[in-house]
Amino acid sequence: MIDTFVKPPDRRTVADSKPVQEQYVLQNEQVVMVDGTGVKSSKGTVAVRVPALHDHLCTARLNVLANAKALREAQHQFESALLRLERQFPPTPTGVATTVAWGLPYFQHYIPALGKTSDFFKAGTRYPAYLPVDLMTSKKEGRTVYALQEARTFPGDEPPPGFGPVRLEQNDVTVLLRSDSLANITEAIDTLFGPGSEGVGDLFKVTSIRQGFSGGGFYGQQGLPSKMALAADIPGARSIPPQSQGFLGFATTLQSNMGPGVIPSLETLPGLTDQWPNGYFKQGTTMALSHTFQDLETWYGRNYAQYADRVQAMVQPGLSPAPGTYVFQPPGQNLSEVAKGLKQYGAYGHTGSMSPVDSTTSPMTSNYGTSYPAGTTIPVRGDFDTLDNPFHYTSDPTADHYSSKPAAGLHFIQFQPTTAIFNLVRLAMDGHYPDRTLPISPRSPHAGINSVLHTTHRQYYLVPPRRHRSFPLAEFLV
Repeated sequence: MIDTFVKPPDRRTVADSKPVQEQYVLQNEQVVMVDGTGVKSSKGTVAVRVPALHDHLCTARLNVLANAKALREAQHQFESALLRLERQFPPTPTGVATTVAWGLPYFQHYIPALGKTSDFFKAGTRYPAYLPVDLMTSKKEGRTVYALQEARTFPGDEPPPGFGPVRLEQNDVTVLLRSDSLANITEAIDTLFGPGSEGVGDLFKVTSIRQGFSGGGFYGQQGLPSKMALAADIPGARSIPPQSQGFLGFATTLQSNMGPGVIPSLETLPGLTDQWPNGYFKQGTTMALSHTFQDLETWYGRNYAQYADRVQAMVQPGLSPAPGTYVFQPPGQNLSEVAKGLKQYGAYGHTGSMSPVDSTTSPMTSNYGTSYPAGTTIPVRGDFDTLDNPFHYTSDPTADHYSSKPAAGLHFIQFQPTTAIFNLVRLAMDGHYPDRTLPISPRSPHAGINSVLHTTHRQYYLVPPRRHRSFPLAEFLV
Protein backbone atom coordinates (compact mmCIF):
# COMPACT_ATOMS: atom_id res chain seq x y z
CA MET A 1 0.00 0.00 0.00
CA ILE A 2 2.83 2.40 0.89
CA ASP A 3 4.46 1.92 -2.50
CA THR A 4 1.21 2.85 -4.24
CA PHE A 5 0.90 6.03 -2.15
CA VAL A 6 4.33 7.58 -2.39
CA LYS A 7 7.57 7.45 -4.34
CA PRO A 8 10.90 7.17 -2.49
CA PRO A 9 12.55 10.51 -1.69
CA ASP A 10 15.19 11.86 -4.04
CA ARG A 11 18.41 11.09 -2.22
CA ARG A 12 21.82 12.20 -3.33
CA THR A 13 24.17 9.51 -4.57
CA VAL A 14 27.04 8.76 -2.23
CA ALA A 15 30.13 7.33 -3.87
CA ASP A 16 31.48 5.88 -0.63
CA SER A 17 28.75 4.06 1.25
CA LYS A 18 30.92 1.68 3.23
CA PRO A 19 29.31 0.70 6.53
CA VAL A 20 30.44 2.64 9.58
CA GLN A 21 31.07 0.98 12.93
CA GLU A 22 28.11 2.77 14.52
CA GLN A 23 25.29 0.42 13.53
CA TYR A 24 22.59 2.78 14.79
CA VAL A 25 23.58 5.53 12.33
CA LEU A 26 21.32 5.65 9.26
CA GLN A 27 23.87 6.60 6.62
CA ASN A 28 22.95 9.08 3.91
CA GLU A 29 19.81 10.14 5.75
CA GLN A 30 18.73 13.24 3.87
CA VAL A 31 18.21 16.53 5.75
CA VAL A 32 15.86 19.08 4.18
CA MET A 33 14.72 22.57 5.08
CA VAL A 34 10.96 22.85 5.50
CA ASP A 35 8.49 25.58 6.32
CA GLY A 36 6.05 25.55 9.22
CA THR A 37 3.62 23.26 7.42
CA GLY A 38 6.36 20.72 6.74
CA VAL A 39 6.71 21.42 3.03
CA LYS A 40 10.23 21.26 1.61
CA SER A 41 11.20 24.81 0.67
CA SER A 42 14.29 26.83 -0.20
CA LYS A 43 12.95 29.37 2.29
CA GLY A 44 12.33 26.77 4.98
CA THR A 45 13.65 27.58 8.42
CA VAL A 46 13.56 24.17 10.13
CA ALA A 47 15.97 21.30 9.37
CA VAL A 48 14.22 17.91 9.30
CA ARG A 49 15.68 14.47 8.67
CA VAL A 50 13.97 12.44 5.94
CA PRO A 51 13.81 8.87 7.29
CA ALA A 52 13.52 5.67 5.28
CA LEU A 53 9.96 4.91 4.11
CA HIS A 54 9.85 1.33 5.39
CA ASP A 55 10.82 0.05 8.84
CA HIS A 56 10.74 -3.61 9.81
CA LEU A 57 11.97 -5.03 13.10
CA CYS A 58 12.29 -8.71 13.99
CA THR A 59 12.74 -9.95 17.55
CA ALA A 60 13.90 -13.48 18.32
CA ARG A 61 15.15 -15.94 20.86
CA LEU A 62 18.15 -18.07 20.02
CA ASN A 63 17.95 -21.64 18.83
CA VAL A 64 21.61 -22.30 19.67
CA LEU A 65 23.22 -24.49 22.29
CA ALA A 66 24.81 -22.54 25.13
CA ASN A 67 28.34 -23.80 24.59
CA ALA A 68 31.47 -22.26 23.11
CA LYS A 69 31.59 -24.36 19.94
CA ALA A 70 27.95 -23.76 18.99
CA LEU A 71 28.13 -20.04 19.71
CA ARG A 72 31.33 -19.59 17.73
CA GLU A 73 29.83 -21.39 14.73
CA ALA A 74 26.67 -19.28 15.01
CA GLN A 75 28.78 -16.15 15.20
CA HIS A 76 30.50 -16.97 11.89
CA GLN A 77 27.25 -17.98 10.17
CA PHE A 78 25.35 -14.88 11.17
CA GLU A 79 28.20 -12.52 10.30
CA SER A 80 28.55 -14.18 6.89
CA ALA A 81 24.86 -13.54 6.22
CA LEU A 82 25.18 -9.91 7.29
CA LEU A 83 28.19 -9.44 5.03
CA ARG A 84 26.26 -10.90 2.10
CA LEU A 85 23.56 -8.32 2.69
CA GLU A 86 26.09 -5.50 2.73
CA ARG A 87 27.61 -6.65 -0.53
CA GLN A 88 24.15 -6.70 -2.09
CA PHE A 89 22.71 -3.50 -0.59
CA PRO A 90 24.46 -0.33 0.61
CA PRO A 91 23.74 0.52 4.29
CA THR A 92 21.54 3.47 3.32
CA PRO A 93 17.81 4.09 2.74
CA THR A 94 18.27 3.29 -0.95
CA GLY A 95 19.67 -0.12 0.05
CA VAL A 96 19.04 -1.64 3.50
CA ALA A 97 20.34 -0.26 6.78
CA THR A 98 20.72 -3.14 9.24
CA THR A 99 21.06 -2.75 13.02
CA VAL A 100 21.57 -5.81 15.25
CA ALA A 101 20.93 -5.40 18.99
CA TRP A 102 21.20 -7.87 21.87
CA GLY A 103 19.07 -8.16 24.99
CA LEU A 104 20.16 -8.99 28.52
CA PRO A 105 18.84 -12.58 28.23
CA TYR A 106 21.54 -13.26 25.64
CA PHE A 107 24.35 -12.09 27.90
CA GLN A 108 22.90 -13.73 31.00
CA HIS A 109 22.21 -17.13 29.44
CA TYR A 110 24.97 -17.46 26.87
CA ILE A 111 27.91 -15.39 28.18
CA PRO A 112 27.64 -15.73 31.96
CA ALA A 113 31.25 -16.81 32.55
CA LEU A 114 32.60 -13.39 31.59
CA GLY A 115 30.81 -11.79 34.49
CA LYS A 116 32.90 -13.70 37.04
CA THR A 117 36.16 -11.77 36.60
CA SER A 118 37.06 -8.11 36.75
CA ASP A 119 38.75 -8.12 33.35
CA PHE A 120 39.86 -10.43 30.58
CA PHE A 121 42.49 -10.34 27.87
CA LYS A 122 42.92 -11.03 24.18
CA ALA A 123 46.18 -10.58 22.30
CA GLY A 124 47.55 -8.48 25.13
CA THR A 125 44.61 -6.04 25.09
CA ARG A 126 42.59 -5.48 28.21
CA TYR A 127 38.82 -5.27 27.81
CA PRO A 128 36.19 -4.39 30.38
CA ALA A 129 34.44 -7.41 31.83
CA TYR A 130 31.03 -8.48 30.63
CA LEU A 131 28.96 -5.36 29.86
CA PRO A 132 29.84 -1.65 29.61
CA VAL A 133 29.65 0.09 32.99
CA ASP A 134 27.55 3.22 33.48
CA LEU A 135 30.11 5.26 35.44
CA MET A 136 27.83 8.14 36.42
CA THR A 137 25.01 5.98 37.75
CA SER A 138 27.47 3.63 39.46
CA LYS A 139 29.04 6.58 41.31
CA LYS A 140 25.65 7.94 42.29
CA GLU A 141 24.32 4.61 43.59
CA GLY A 142 27.58 3.33 45.09
CA ARG A 143 27.48 0.06 43.16
CA THR A 144 28.29 -1.23 39.70
CA VAL A 145 25.51 -0.34 37.26
CA TYR A 146 25.81 -1.44 33.66
CA ALA A 147 24.95 0.70 30.64
CA LEU A 148 22.36 -1.94 29.69
CA GLN A 149 19.71 -2.62 32.31
CA GLU A 150 16.47 -4.55 32.58
CA ALA A 151 13.41 -2.80 31.20
CA ARG A 152 11.06 -1.29 33.76
CA THR A 153 7.66 0.34 34.02
CA PHE A 154 6.94 4.01 34.70
CA PRO A 155 4.21 5.96 36.52
CA GLY A 156 2.52 6.85 33.24
CA ASP A 157 2.35 3.20 32.17
CA GLU A 158 -0.87 2.63 34.09
CA PRO A 159 -3.01 0.62 31.65
CA PRO A 160 -6.50 1.80 30.71
CA PRO A 161 -9.50 -0.40 31.59
CA GLY A 162 -9.47 -3.67 29.70
CA PHE A 163 -5.72 -3.72 29.11
CA GLY A 164 -3.06 -5.59 31.01
CA PRO A 165 0.23 -4.15 32.30
CA VAL A 166 3.19 -3.40 30.05
CA ARG A 167 4.85 -6.61 28.91
CA LEU A 168 8.57 -6.41 29.68
CA GLU A 169 10.01 -8.61 26.95
CA GLN A 170 12.89 -11.08 27.20
CA ASN A 171 14.16 -11.43 23.64
CA ASP A 172 17.76 -12.43 22.95
CA VAL A 173 18.19 -10.35 19.81
CA THR A 174 16.45 -7.90 17.53
CA VAL A 175 17.24 -6.79 13.98
CA LEU A 176 16.07 -3.41 12.67
CA LEU A 177 15.85 -2.99 8.89
CA ARG A 178 15.31 0.43 7.29
CA SER A 179 14.91 1.11 3.57
CA ASP A 180 12.97 3.04 0.94
CA SER A 181 12.41 -0.31 -0.79
CA LEU A 182 10.07 -2.94 0.61
CA ALA A 183 11.56 -5.51 -1.78
CA ASN A 184 15.02 -4.91 -0.30
CA ILE A 185 13.72 -5.42 3.23
CA THR A 186 11.87 -8.60 2.24
CA GLU A 187 15.05 -10.02 0.76
CA ALA A 188 17.01 -9.06 3.87
CA ILE A 189 14.51 -10.84 6.15
CA ASP A 190 14.68 -13.94 3.97
CA THR A 191 18.48 -13.90 4.18
CA LEU A 192 18.61 -13.51 7.95
CA PHE A 193 15.57 -15.44 9.16
CA GLY A 194 14.39 -17.61 6.30
CA PRO A 195 15.25 -21.30 5.88
CA GLY A 196 17.94 -22.55 3.55
CA SER A 197 20.30 -19.58 3.88
CA GLU A 198 23.29 -21.65 5.00
CA GLY A 199 21.44 -22.51 8.20
CA VAL A 200 21.25 -18.89 9.39
CA GLY A 201 17.48 -18.92 9.77
CA ASP A 202 17.75 -22.00 11.99
CA LEU A 203 19.68 -19.95 14.56
CA PHE A 204 16.59 -18.04 15.62
CA LYS A 205 13.05 -18.51 16.86
CA VAL A 206 11.31 -15.35 15.68
CA THR A 207 9.02 -13.95 18.37
CA SER A 208 7.66 -10.93 16.51
CA ILE A 209 7.77 -9.00 13.24
CA ARG A 210 6.97 -5.31 13.56
CA GLN A 211 6.26 -3.27 10.44
CA GLY A 212 5.76 0.42 9.95
CA PHE A 213 6.44 3.53 7.94
CA SER A 214 7.92 7.00 8.20
CA GLY A 215 7.62 10.13 6.14
CA GLY A 216 5.20 12.68 4.87
CA GLY A 217 4.72 16.40 4.48
CA PHE A 218 8.14 17.06 2.98
CA TYR A 219 7.10 17.27 -0.66
CA GLY A 220 3.88 19.26 -0.60
CA GLN A 221 1.87 16.04 -0.80
CA GLN A 222 -0.27 14.06 1.60
CA GLY A 223 1.90 12.21 4.10
CA LEU A 224 1.87 8.50 4.85
CA PRO A 225 0.25 8.73 8.33
CA SER A 226 -2.88 10.38 6.92
CA LYS A 227 -3.09 8.13 3.86
CA MET A 228 -2.47 4.89 5.71
CA ALA A 229 -4.86 5.69 8.59
CA LEU A 230 -7.63 6.67 6.18
CA ALA A 231 -7.12 3.53 4.09
CA ALA A 232 -7.31 1.38 7.25
CA ASP A 233 -10.37 3.30 8.51
CA ILE A 234 -8.72 4.10 11.85
CA PRO A 235 -10.99 6.05 14.24
CA GLY A 236 -9.92 9.70 14.16
CA ALA A 237 -8.04 9.33 10.86
CA ARG A 238 -9.95 12.14 9.16
CA SER A 239 -8.53 14.62 11.67
CA ILE A 240 -4.86 13.86 10.93
CA PRO A 241 -3.32 16.85 9.10
CA PRO A 242 -2.73 15.72 5.49
CA GLN A 243 0.95 16.71 5.45
CA SER A 244 1.72 15.41 8.95
CA GLN A 245 4.80 13.28 9.55
CA GLY A 246 3.10 11.37 12.38
CA PHE A 247 -0.36 10.30 13.49
CA LEU A 248 -0.41 13.02 16.16
CA GLY A 249 0.18 15.78 13.64
CA PHE A 250 3.67 17.10 14.41
CA ALA A 251 7.14 16.52 12.95
CA THR A 252 9.16 13.91 14.85
CA THR A 253 12.57 14.06 13.13
CA LEU A 254 13.66 17.65 13.72
CA GLN A 255 17.43 17.84 13.37
CA SER A 256 17.71 19.87 16.57
CA ASN A 257 15.83 17.18 18.52
CA MET A 258 18.29 14.47 17.46
CA GLY A 259 21.71 13.83 18.95
CA PRO A 260 24.34 15.02 16.44
CA GLY A 261 26.98 12.74 14.95
CA VAL A 262 28.00 9.89 17.23
CA ILE A 263 27.05 11.54 20.52
CA PRO A 264 24.78 8.56 21.45
CA SER A 265 27.76 6.17 21.39
CA LEU A 266 28.88 4.63 24.65
CA GLU A 267 32.33 6.24 24.55
CA THR A 268 31.70 9.66 22.99
CA LEU A 269 30.97 11.81 26.05
CA PRO A 270 33.68 11.65 28.75
CA GLY A 271 32.74 10.01 32.01
CA LEU A 272 29.52 8.32 30.94
CA THR A 273 30.84 4.77 30.51
CA ASP A 274 34.09 2.82 30.73
CA GLN A 275 34.36 2.23 26.96
CA TRP A 276 36.92 4.93 26.14
CA PRO A 277 39.47 4.43 24.67
CA ASN A 278 39.66 0.63 24.18
CA GLY A 279 36.30 -0.78 25.17
CA TYR A 280 35.04 -3.88 23.41
CA PHE A 281 31.71 -2.10 22.81
CA LYS A 282 33.25 1.20 21.76
CA GLN A 283 31.15 2.76 18.93
CA GLY A 284 28.11 0.92 20.23
CA THR A 285 25.10 2.27 22.10
CA THR A 286 21.97 1.18 23.98
CA MET A 287 18.52 0.97 22.43
CA ALA A 288 15.08 1.28 24.00
CA LEU A 289 12.28 -0.45 22.10
CA SER A 290 8.57 -0.27 22.87
CA HIS A 291 5.15 -0.41 21.25
CA THR A 292 2.54 2.22 22.08
CA PHE A 293 -1.06 2.62 20.94
CA GLN A 294 -2.18 6.18 20.10
CA ASP A 295 -5.77 7.25 20.81
CA LEU A 296 -6.49 9.53 17.84
CA GLU A 297 -10.16 10.08 18.74
CA THR A 298 -9.21 11.58 22.10
CA TRP A 299 -6.27 13.50 20.66
CA TYR A 300 -8.33 15.24 18.00
CA GLY A 301 -11.55 15.26 20.01
CA ARG A 302 -12.50 15.38 23.65
CA ASN A 303 -9.44 16.70 25.44
CA TYR A 304 -7.50 18.36 22.63
CA ALA A 305 -10.16 19.53 20.15
CA GLN A 306 -8.43 22.86 19.48
CA TYR A 307 -5.10 23.20 17.71
CA ALA A 308 -3.77 25.30 20.61
CA ASP A 309 -4.58 22.46 23.02
CA ARG A 310 -2.50 20.03 20.96
CA VAL A 311 0.44 22.46 20.75
CA GLN A 312 0.37 22.88 24.53
CA ALA A 313 0.30 19.12 25.09
CA MET A 314 2.87 18.16 22.48
CA VAL A 315 5.38 20.96 23.05
CA GLN A 316 4.78 23.33 25.97
CA PRO A 317 2.16 25.81 27.20
CA GLY A 318 2.36 29.49 26.34
CA LEU A 319 3.09 29.02 22.63
CA SER A 320 0.85 30.48 19.94
CA PRO A 321 2.02 29.41 16.47
CA ALA A 322 -0.29 30.03 13.55
CA PRO A 323 -2.85 27.24 13.04
CA GLY A 324 -1.54 24.72 10.54
CA THR A 325 2.04 24.99 11.84
CA TYR A 326 3.23 21.44 12.41
CA VAL A 327 7.00 21.96 12.27
CA PHE A 328 8.58 24.39 14.68
CA GLN A 329 11.39 24.42 17.18
CA PRO A 330 10.68 26.24 20.47
CA PRO A 331 13.51 26.98 22.91
CA GLY A 332 14.29 24.21 25.39
CA GLN A 333 13.03 24.44 28.93
CA ASN A 334 14.81 23.89 32.22
CA LEU A 335 13.02 22.31 35.16
CA SER A 336 12.14 25.66 36.76
CA GLU A 337 10.47 26.77 33.53
CA VAL A 338 8.51 23.51 33.28
CA ALA A 339 7.30 23.94 36.87
CA LYS A 340 6.47 27.60 36.27
CA GLY A 341 4.44 26.67 33.19
CA LEU A 342 2.53 24.08 35.20
CA LYS A 343 1.70 26.64 37.87
CA GLN A 344 0.66 29.28 35.33
CA TYR A 345 -1.23 27.13 32.83
CA GLY A 346 -2.04 24.03 34.87
CA ALA A 347 -0.20 21.84 32.35
CA TYR A 348 3.17 20.88 30.94
CA GLY A 349 4.13 19.80 27.42
CA HIS A 350 5.60 16.52 26.18
CA THR A 351 8.74 17.95 24.56
CA GLY A 352 9.21 20.62 27.20
CA SER A 353 9.05 18.12 30.06
CA MET A 354 11.93 16.08 28.65
CA SER A 355 14.28 18.91 27.63
CA PRO A 356 15.73 19.36 31.16
CA VAL A 357 17.21 15.83 31.09
CA ASP A 358 17.78 14.81 27.46
CA SER A 359 20.54 17.32 26.68
CA THR A 360 23.98 18.38 27.84
CA THR A 361 23.77 20.73 30.82
CA SER A 362 27.04 22.52 30.05
CA PRO A 363 29.45 22.87 27.11
CA MET A 364 31.31 19.60 26.53
CA THR A 365 34.16 18.34 24.38
CA SER A 366 33.83 14.74 23.31
CA ASN A 367 36.57 12.14 23.43
CA TYR A 368 36.91 12.73 19.69
CA GLY A 369 37.50 16.48 20.11
CA THR A 370 34.04 17.61 19.02
CA SER A 371 32.63 20.57 20.95
CA TYR A 372 28.98 20.41 22.00
CA PRO A 373 27.27 23.52 23.41
CA ALA A 374 25.02 23.31 26.44
CA GLY A 375 21.59 22.07 25.46
CA THR A 376 22.81 19.60 22.82
CA THR A 377 20.40 16.68 22.54
CA ILE A 378 21.97 13.30 23.35
CA PRO A 379 19.48 10.58 22.26
CA VAL A 380 18.59 9.76 18.65
CA ARG A 381 15.07 8.58 17.82
CA GLY A 382 14.32 5.95 15.22
CA ASP A 383 10.63 5.35 15.87
CA PHE A 384 8.03 4.71 13.17
CA ASP A 385 4.24 4.69 12.88
CA THR A 386 2.42 1.40 12.52
CA LEU A 387 -0.99 -0.16 11.99
CA ASP A 388 0.13 -3.33 13.81
CA ASN A 389 -2.09 -4.47 16.66
CA PRO A 390 0.37 -4.70 18.31
CA PHE A 391 2.66 -6.59 15.88
CA HIS A 392 2.45 -7.77 12.29
CA TYR A 393 3.36 -11.26 13.55
CA THR A 394 3.75 -12.72 17.02
CA SER A 395 4.69 -16.23 18.11
CA ASP A 396 2.43 -15.80 21.17
CA PRO A 397 -0.81 -14.12 20.04
CA THR A 398 -2.53 -14.64 23.42
CA ALA A 399 0.18 -13.06 25.58
CA ASP A 400 0.69 -10.22 23.08
CA HIS A 401 -3.09 -9.62 22.71
CA TYR A 402 -2.78 -9.85 18.95
CA SER A 403 -5.61 -8.63 16.73
CA SER A 404 -5.91 -8.50 12.96
CA LYS A 405 -7.85 -5.22 13.24
CA PRO A 406 -5.55 -2.27 12.38
CA ALA A 407 -4.78 0.22 15.13
CA ALA A 408 -2.84 3.48 15.24
CA GLY A 409 0.43 2.90 17.04
CA LEU A 410 4.09 3.67 17.31
CA HIS A 411 7.07 1.34 17.43
CA PHE A 412 9.29 3.59 19.53
CA ILE A 413 13.07 3.27 19.18
CA GLN A 414 15.63 5.47 20.89
CA PHE A 415 19.42 5.23 20.99
CA GLN A 416 21.39 6.70 23.92
CA PRO A 417 24.72 5.97 25.67
CA THR A 418 23.11 4.36 28.72
CA THR A 419 19.76 2.91 29.72
CA ALA A 420 19.79 5.28 32.70
CA ILE A 421 19.51 8.24 30.31
CA PHE A 422 16.41 6.75 28.72
CA ASN A 423 14.91 6.14 32.17
CA LEU A 424 15.53 9.77 33.14
CA VAL A 425 13.87 11.02 29.98
CA ARG A 426 10.91 8.67 30.30
CA LEU A 427 10.40 9.60 33.97
CA ALA A 428 10.50 13.30 33.03
CA MET A 429 7.72 12.64 30.53
CA ASP A 430 5.65 11.65 33.60
CA GLY A 431 6.74 14.72 35.57
CA HIS A 432 9.22 12.79 37.73
CA TYR A 433 12.73 14.25 38.06
CA PRO A 434 15.70 13.27 40.26
CA ASP A 435 15.04 16.09 42.74
CA ARG A 436 11.39 16.94 42.13
CA THR A 437 8.05 15.40 41.18
CA LEU A 438 5.51 17.70 39.56
CA PRO A 439 2.14 17.83 41.38
CA ILE A 440 0.05 16.33 38.60
CA SER A 441 -1.08 12.83 37.67
CA PRO A 442 1.05 11.44 34.83
CA ARG A 443 -2.16 10.22 33.11
CA SER A 444 -3.80 13.64 33.29
CA PRO A 445 -4.84 15.31 30.02
CA HIS A 446 -2.63 18.18 31.20
CA ALA A 447 0.49 15.97 31.46
CA GLY A 448 1.79 16.25 27.93
CA ILE A 449 0.43 13.59 25.57
CA ASN A 450 0.39 10.79 28.13
CA SER A 451 -3.38 10.42 28.25
CA VAL A 452 -3.55 9.38 24.58
CA LEU A 453 -0.67 6.88 24.78
CA HIS A 454 -0.82 3.27 25.97
CA THR A 455 2.45 1.33 26.00
CA THR A 456 2.02 -2.44 25.60
CA HIS A 457 5.61 -3.78 25.31
CA ARG A 458 9.11 -2.65 26.27
CA GLN A 459 12.67 -3.99 26.25
CA TYR A 460 16.19 -2.52 26.30
CA TYR A 461 19.06 -3.71 24.11
CA LEU A 462 22.79 -3.24 23.63
CA VAL A 463 23.83 -2.31 20.08
CA PRO A 464 27.46 -3.44 19.60
CA PRO A 465 29.77 -1.83 17.07
CA ARG A 466 29.58 -3.38 13.62
CA ARG A 467 32.74 -5.44 14.22
CA HIS A 468 31.05 -7.25 17.15
CA ARG A 469 27.42 -7.29 15.95
CA SER A 470 27.25 -11.07 15.55
CA PHE A 471 27.02 -12.91 18.87
CA PRO A 472 29.17 -10.44 20.82
CA LEU A 473 31.74 -11.85 23.26
CA ALA A 474 31.26 -15.42 22.01
CA GLU A 475 34.89 -15.57 20.85
CA PHE A 476 36.08 -15.28 24.47
CA LEU A 477 34.37 -18.52 25.46
CA VAL A 478 36.64 -20.64 23.24
